[in-house]
Amino acid sequence: MSGFNRSFTLLRAAMRHQLIPKANITAKPAKHALSAGEQVIALSVMFVTILGPSGWILSHLEDYKHRPGAAQE
Repeated sequence: MSGFNRSFTLLRAAMRHQLIPKANITAKPAKHALSAGEQVIALSVMFVTILGPSGWILSHLEDYKHRPGAAQE
């Protein structure tokens, strides 16, 4: 048990002296404002890209369950 305490003490000492850099975050207005049409197109593309494949798989789930040539029980 003392070996565990000694290693824990060494880890704690090593972690104490690490320097963590500050993030350079600034809040500024956008350089180019997006129109409402551009926002709609961007959100539509993201929606189709993320949910399209999931919807395809879920809508064809029965096809994947009953593959031709698979052993029937």
